[in-house]
Amino acid sequence: MSTPMEQFIKEMQDFLQPDKVYIMDGSEEEAKALIKIAQEEKINDTPILSELNGDIFPNSYYHRSNSNDVARTEHLTFVCTPTKEEAGPNNNWMSPNEAKDKMNGLMKGCMKGRTMYVIPFLMGNPESKYAKNCIEVSDSVYVALSMRIMTKVGKAATERIGNSSDFFKGIHSVGDINPDRRFIMHFPQENCVMSYGSGYGGNALLGKKCYALRIASYLGQKEGWLAEHMIIIGVEAPDGKITYFLGAFPSACGKTNLALLQPVFPGYKVWTLGDDIAWINVGEDGQLYAINPEAGMFGVAPGTGENTNPMMIATLKNDKFFPTLFTNTSIDNSNNSPWWEGLSKEIPSDMTDWQGNKYDASLGKPAAHANSRFTVSIHNSPTLSKEYDNPKGVPISGIIFGGRRETTIPLVYESKDWNSGVFTASIIGSETTAAMIGGSVGTVRRDPMAMLPFCGYNMGDYFKHWLEIGKKVKNPPKIFMVNWFRKDENGKFMWPGFRDNSRVIKWMIDRIEGKAGAKETEIGLMPESLELDGLNISKETMDILLSVNKDDWKKEVGMIEEFYAKFGDKIPAELTAQLNDLKKKIGI
Repeated sequence: MSTPMEQFIKEMQDFLQPDKVYIMDGSEEEAKALIKIAQEEKINDTPILSELNGDIFPNSYYHRSNSNDVARTEHLTFVCTPTKEEAGPNNNWMSPNEAKDKMNGLMKGCMKGRTMYVIPFLMGNPESKYAKNCIEVSDSVYVALSMRIMTKVGKAATERIGNSSDFFKGIHSVGDINPDRRFIMHFPQENCVMSYGSGYGGNALLGKKCYALRIASYLGQKEGWLAEHMIIIGVEAPDGKITYFLGAFPSACGKTNLALLQPVFPGYKVWTLGDDIAWINVGEDGQLYAINPEAGMFGVAPGTGENTNPMMIATLKNDKFFPTLFTNTSIDNSNNSPWWEGLSKEIPSDMTDWQGNKYDASLGKPAAHANSRFTVSIHNSPTLSKEYDNPKGVPISGIIFGGRRETTIPLVYESKDWNSGVFTASIIGSETTAAMIGGSVGTVRRDPMAMLPFCGYNMGDYFKHWLEIGKKVKNPPKIFMVNWFRKDENGKFMWPGFRDNSRVIKWMIDRIEGKAGAKETEIGLMPESLELDGLNISKETMDILLSVNKDDWKKEVGMIEEFYAKFGDKIPAELTAQLNDLKKKIGI
């Protein structure tokens, strides 16, 4: 009798009608064979993968995607719950029946002439009770290779799935890369995602945002845990004690830089456990624990350089595990290596841009796409924590939320308790940058917990779930809000950021350990002082960075009320009470 996994593969074979079926085992021999296939297969006369200069970026390969397929397509991404209310105003909604009919029409027989790669994979350590079993089928060898980097693919997954029918089903085809025939449909109640018409990572690597956040957040609500768009770091003090933090930041707020931070203080180290996703559970001891379900990093290349993030550059130049893939960067033809804005001050004189054309700097356009990416094993990171793969996860003492704001939000403040922390996280606003699509530059967009595009159900219910988790935690972590991006009247950043952010992290650790004081303000607890030795910053600047401007906050409250109104009576009473309390304190 066939297993549920075998039945699913047969069902997909009948539905998608590939010429060949290949079930991945995760071996080194397989990786070499798939890379060879990717170098031989061509799309529009361009190989899917081409080898790069191993002396500069060892064991690395280049991929150029279709020019109309370079980013997540949020407007074509749907959550297909029985009712629109369950999906909430934070999601595009389509009824499950309508979505299935649409996808079946697009996908039936779509793999004729192609190979169907069956990718059994695990999110998390196979020995962890928090890990999840998954299978993705795809007709893209690029996806197959990327999933080997980003997840635990192969034998361990197949063995763990065994005779179980409890596994995520991801169904993906690049189709004809037509943006008019491109959809990503999530079926939370069926633990399934169907994706057609895109080969881009966020749309095609279904273990990433699709499963690890949208589907997993839905499962978390049902099962009593949280799936979050968060980094996980351990900060080691000179005495060897490690304090573990989670951190959530919208786009362009320094999330990856914080995950690989090099502190300015001697004897302090930051250990990386995850740069993007955290699954958070309440342990048997009532403590909050987090695991990183991923095995790789899928990062934005532009802006990453020796000055901004030297640890990421070191990660990309380490060939310890798995090949590294670069997508839609430019190519420096003088040495056959990837290049992007921010990698070096000097712009190479002879380049091929991300679209395959000879680069002409005089046109004023970037050589690499603004969303060009690298896909690299987390094991390549020199700062990888020894606890990265701990089946139990790591105990969380602090949660950091952040946004990009020129005014209003102080450098740092601490929430008084769990509920006020959830309120603080629910009102995160971040100003749009030139790199973001939609809205004018500087517009404040709400992005609660940095999860607005990734929450797989109604965000009002999500806030309630956060509050319920807090009731189960015996010793809740402290919750902090940060803003590295305040500007002065001349439009210059007031705080240096990057490595100096460790000064704020140190204060957080001292607060967790009861070693640092704080002053009470209308919005929370702020530092009485920070360690600023070696930093050229005036007392007047620090006073502004650590102050509450009531007029600014009165405007902020109006925007918060407007955002909350979208969710109607789904906003929990606890958060409404927090908002009313804030209004009283600032004089509304």
